[in-house]
Amino acid sequence: MSASIEAWAEQIRAGDVRAVSRAITAIEDHDPQAEDLLQRIFPDTGRSFVIGVTGAPGTGKSTLVDRLAAYYRGQGNRVGIIAVDPTSPYTGGAILGDRIRMQGHASDPGIFIRSMATRGFLGGLAQTTGDVALILDAAGKQYVLVETVGVGQDEVEIVRLADCTLVLLVPGMGDDVQNMKAGLMEIADIFVLNKSDREGVERLEAELEAMLQLAPERDGWKPAILRTVATENKGVEELASAIATYRERFGNNEARQERKIDHWRSRLLALAGEAVLKLAVSGADGEAALDRLAREVASRGKDPYAAVRELLARSAGTRKSA
Repeated sequence: MSASIEAWAEQIRAGDVRAVSRAITAIEDHDPQAEDLLQRIFPDTGRSFVIGVTGAPGTGKSTLVDRLAAYYRGQGNRVGIIAVDPTSPYTGGAILGDRIRMQGHASDPGIFIRSMATRGFLGGLAQTTGDVALILDAAGKQYVLVETVGVGQDEVEIVRLADCTLVLLVPGMGDDVQNMKAGLMEIADIFVLNKSDREGVERLEAELEAMLQLAPERDGWKPAILRTVATENKGVEELASAIATYRERFGNNEARQERKIDHWRSRLLALAGEAVLKLAVSGADGEAALDRLAREVASRGKDPYAAVRELLARSAGTRKSA
């Protein structure tokens, strides 16, 4: 088993598309081999530059990601794209299909595109997005573009994962700066005014600049504001230049390292929670215990907090016996 996992990891390091696809499927399906594989490739990660692209639905995130990917490919870089879509309530899979919109890259071996379903996970990302980014990192992608679901107030998890976060705004969509959710506005490293050929872009930019004048700088950086018309490929080169400036300034500084530490703190807590949950409900006995506790709580025979303590006690007992 270990030899086959190592061979699989070696194929990923070589950038083998089938091996990368299999790995991502294993991660999404919670295949037991996925954890072993991630452990093998983890020392080979940390080299990709992860760009998060977020904003409300209809701001043109997919088109901008498509154009940015094309720009980076034109510079000779290998690019990975993770497009996180809403989950179908019927199949549990991703809907909207960003890969369909990016078919122009389908024959390019230097670009790998994967759509992922949120599967009910809040934050604008799928729960396994970070692991998929690691696979693409190990596969030698110099840039990984992560497009989130159209976000709202609390869906700002991308800031922990990304090295640079782009927040897209569009004039005339009712997303005036005064009405934007505070969390979304605070995560931007660069604001992108997409569809900037629309009426009202000057007003939107002026409002945004006024807001940024009142906001404190983060480590001497005030978020840049760029105009693009992604459908016409306008402003994409300038945006890439702004990203490069940001990367040069903050690539390895203390604040960036703190953000990475924050990301891994959250990820470790999530992994620990998953591990405890698996122990608590492992095996037929675990499922039976969960069903019993659910019935007791539903009938008010036990409160939920006592039920959780019992599950935690069970996980600790399972761990000791193992």
